[in-house]
Amino acid sequence: MKSFFITFEGPEGSGKTTQINFLTEYLQEKGLEIFQTREPGGTLIGDKIRKILLDQENIEMDPVTEIFLYEAVRVEHVKKKIVPALKSNKVVISDRYYDSTLAYQGFARGLPPEQVETCNHFAVGDVHPQLTILLDVTTDVSAERVEKRGYIDRIESEGKSFHEKVRNGFLKIAENEPDRFIVIDGTKSIEDIREVIRKEVTRRFNID
Repeated sequence: MKSFFITFEGPEGSGKTTQINFLTEYLQEKGLEIFQTREPGGTLIGDKIRKILLDQENIEMDPVTEIFLYEAVRVEHVKKKIVPALKSNKVVISDRYYDSTLAYQGFARGLPPEQVETCNHFAVGDVHPQLTILLDVTTDVSAERVEKRGYIDRIESEGKSFHEKVRNGFLKIAENEPDRFIVIDGTKSIEDIREVIRKEVTRRFNID
């Protein structure tokens, strides 16, 4: 089977990690080889920059500095991990990709969306996901789930207004690209979400 690229997006605490693990297991049972990854991070350099981006000590980071750091991580990620995996006929599943940059740095930080998209394009070239799964939860649900996890990073510690803009940004992006996105209510049961994702992936990629 030809390789394909799936990304998961959503507000903090939306349940992406859980569902990525379920989907990975399902596709492996179907005989597919999976490369599971995340942003920011995914490479040696990327993981080092991730620590800078999420460190509470860097709370006053300028939004322009922030976006360039995210894009630097992405260049490393795409060139050293994602492209080689796709060329090896692996299915790539990533926890976040460039839609997060548009939602967080564009819609929430207030950087001009067209400039964010230019930065994204420069970083990824023509490496785009065929399917993006957006797990949507309200800001209150997001905050409650994040608090239960314990440690809160620099992005998670932003105020309610910021995270509301992030959520609305994701929904707007999905609305603008309905062929690529599937939006799922992240407050449904884990099992229900898992089944919706399985059916959609099976249908889109003709998995037997």
